[in-house]
Amino acid sequence: MSGPQSRRIDDALSSLVDAFIPGAPHEDDQEVDARRDDALDLAKSILDSSNAPPVIDDVNHASDLIKRKLIRVNSSPDKALRYSNLYSRLLTQPVLSQRWATLYLLYQLADSPDPSSVDAASLSSYAAGEHLSKAQTAAADRRSHGKTNASAARDDTDPMLSGAFSQQGLHRLPARHDTQDSHQGLYADQDQSADGAEGVPNASAPMSSIPENKPASHPSEAMLLRDLPFTLQGLSSTILAFQPTGSLKLPDTLPSPIISLLHALAEPSLLYRGLSAFVQTSDGDLVEQSLKAAIGDELRSYLGLVATLEGEIRRALAMLQDESGHIGLGKAGVTLKRCVIWTREATMGLRLLSMMVEESKSKKGGQLISLIHSFSSSHGDPFVGAFAERLLSHVTRPFYDMLRQWIYDGELQDPHHEFFVSEQDPTAVMENSAEDRIRGGATSVWEDKYNLAEDMVPSIITTDFAKKVFLIGKSLNFIRYGCGDSAWVEAYSKDASKELRYGDTDMLEASIDEAYKTTMARLMHLMSSKFHLFEHLTALKKYLLLGQGDFIALLMESLSSNLDRPANTLYRHSLTAQLEHAIRGSNAQYDAADVLRRLDARMLMQGHGEIGWDVFTLEYKIDAPIDVIVTPEGSRQYLKVFNFLWRIKRVEFALGSTWRRSMTGARGVLAAVGDRVGKDWKHARCAIAEMIHFVCQLQYYILFEVIESSWDALQLAISKPEATLDDLITAHATYLQAITHKGLLGGSARGGGSATGNKEDSFLAQLHGILKVMLAYKDAVDGLYSFSVAEFTRRQDFSARIERRTAEGKWGLTEADEEDLRSPSPATRKPHGDDSTIHAAASAAHANEDTLPPLRVRLQTLSSEFRQKVNTLLGDLAYQPDVDMRFLGVVMNFNDVYEPVRRRRAKDGRGTGKDRETERERDGKKTPGGT
Repeated sequence: MSGPQSRRIDDALSSLVDAFIPGAPHEDDQEVDARRDDALDLAKSILDSSNAPPVIDDVNHASDLIKRKLIRVNSSPDKALRYSNLYSRLLTQPVLSQRWATLYLLYQLADSPDPSSVDAASLSSYAAGEHLSKAQTAAADRRSHGKTNASAARDDTDPMLSGAFSQQGLHRLPARHDTQDSHQGLYADQDQSADGAEGVPNASAPMSSIPENKPASHPSEAMLLRDLPFTLQGLSSTILAFQPTGSLKLPDTLPSPIISLLHALAEPSLLYRGLSAFVQTSDGDLVEQSLKAAIGDELRSYLGLVATLEGEIRRALAMLQDESGHIGLGKAGVTLKRCVIWTREATMGLRLLSMMVEESKSKKGGQLISLIHSFSSSHGDPFVGAFAERLLSHVTRPFYDMLRQWIYDGELQDPHHEFFVSEQDPTAVMENSAEDRIRGGATSVWEDKYNLAEDMVPSIITTDFAKKVFLIGKSLNFIRYGCGDSAWVEAYSKDASKELRYGDTDMLEASIDEAYKTTMARLMHLMSSKFHLFEHLTALKKYLLLGQGDFIALLMESLSSNLDRPANTLYRHSLTAQLEHAIRGSNAQYDAADVLRRLDARMLMQGHGEIGWDVFTLEYKIDAPIDVIVTPEGSRQYLKVFNFLWRIKRVEFALGSTWRRSMTGARGVLAAVGDRVGKDWKHARCAIAEMIHFVCQLQYYILFEVIESSWDALQLAISKPEATLDDLITAHATYLQAITHKGLLGGSARGGGSATGNKEDSFLAQLHGILKVMLAYKDAVDGLYSFSVAEFTRRQDFSARIERRTAEGKWGLTEADEEDLRSPSPATRKPHGDDSTIHAAASAAHANEDTLPPLRVRLQTLSSEFRQKVNTLLGDLAYQPDVDMRFLGVVMNFNDVYEPVRRRRAKDGRGTGKDRETERERDGKKTPGGT
């Protein structure tokens, strides 16, 4: 050998000898060194005297020997195939150069006797005082198939060295030649037992002739194997007994290697006991019961493995008895270590089951399925993934049964609340909130009857898939109970229902997609054809959103005389009669009878001092199942929009009437008194025209820019082929939201939400204030018109008196008449004879003089207030994020006649009183839309 290689071998041999030959307490250092040197010399002589085996140095030949042996020993070719794969991998490894030597060593080790038998025999030989001949025989037996001559190199070796080089080393410290007799007496008195001898150094020696060291190996491995099947089934035996606490009691006399093997075999035993107790319980939900059934199947497979193992153990023990101890357990084919290997996969399965049971205590339904699926989807071990998949095929059966009934029947069969769809208690739904208490009809059936519990959605399906399933079942349930079409649901369920199971993902997705399309198509057909949803939406737009212009104009004209009276003098039957008159006199008469039947006139709650205009409203009645889309809350929004538009129409009607009267009077009555009120009427007509322009622009914006554009978006959304009922509900809610927000009926006039929370910050409050000023200005103009008519009448009477006197030959105007006209208090002067008429005319003239100045002041004040409020509104519109609302401000102030004002935010968050200062944003020709 080369120098470095020789040194490495010497160092390895020295370490090996030091590990197997420890020193005794009663020996001195010289004795220990001498014993160590002898053992080291023996090892070197064995290595130096070894000859090459008389076989061909051919790696393929060695591989064929091993493969033929595997096929001969095992009935199944699995191990031979596995060996072929391993052999192919061995050939690809460039690091290993001695492949033939490695394979031949493994082939020779396969024919060696059981190592435990050799160790026990070696220890017994030391206890009996045997000499070198038996040690040489044992060594020769271990190398009998290799045909080596290494035993000749150990002819003069001490027997203690043979035992020192056994696999387990010395169980006790042997003495040297001069102390052997004393140690031999320690072992010579031990009893011999056939059960304790599991192997012999020489295969030809009978088992009964080998003494046993009971303290080191009692009970024997054969006895442990005999009781092992009971232990694996969780049953106590004579040697291995289960404690009341659930632990397994092991004998204290067993060596550490056997204890380690028994620990490995105790794990499946304890796991089986716990799982068996879990399976035997009768409580639990449906999915949990399916899990118990799946675990029961796995435990039965485990018991089948135990039964097979028990058969092998009995065969091996019977072989030992038949051969009278000529073979060991290794040759019989069954050892504790082999049992550990055979049960390794089953132990892993039981361990997984135990983990699942432990983690499933606080879970149920879809959560439990997700737990098991996590082992399949997020674990890298293929065995764990396949095991979890096998369990899921059983555990998911109740889930798929509930899923099938939900998507084909629209019924929820979930007594233990395991499905991701939950049904709400009707009484609890009505008590949830104030909003829920005012909801009813089909709205509650669709919105509140069922909920989607996202935490119960199993991970085997996606969230979008779960939402689609939820919508299918809810739609079928709504068709059955809300639309009264249970016959179609039953026929559909009978034709389309099919079994669903885990693993067939393509079939499941196809079934869900088909059910989704069929159900949605049927529901949309019912809503459009049977319940005329789109006709009702059109009717709401025509009558409540003032889309039917001729009907609204005729209704307002016929109701104007009644609505000018106090509210407490109105009667509903008179309002209903005027409504019928408006329907018959307009194009509304051609609408469907069902639509006209739902239209009704009613009065809101009356307040003190209110007139008919303040309490009148139209109502369009919506019933199930249309109220799923036009909800009660939606109906209230329609009513709010109608009342606002009706008030704008009322102001437009009133201003229009005043404008027509003033323009007609300008060519007659008003022209006659132009010298006194001509300038006032000029200002009044300009202000009225300004107000009419404001009302028309506001009305155009709401009716066309807001309502018509939102209506087009609604039509586009509900006409999609794939539209669902939820899509219709969402589209209609968006439609109403756009009308109320862009129609200046909601939100703050200061951009994003209201910081102050003041009602004065809303556009609706500002518009109501502007409309109120307009009506007040209209009343003031009516007062001016009355003054003008009175002045015209006075002048006409005065002129007629003068003409009559002139015809009688008298003076048309006497000095007394002139004095009465000039007198500041003509009422204090007493009339003279025929002068009574002139005196009355003079009194009326002075009364008119007292009325005109307050009228002028009021007209000027209201006009200024109108401009101020419009300036504030335009300033708020100029800073709105919506482009249409900014454009409204541009249209109203297209010629820069107004000066928009933006209100400052108060520092303390309050926008009332003096804190709400204003700043004028004047910039020459700058418009509010250009900011």
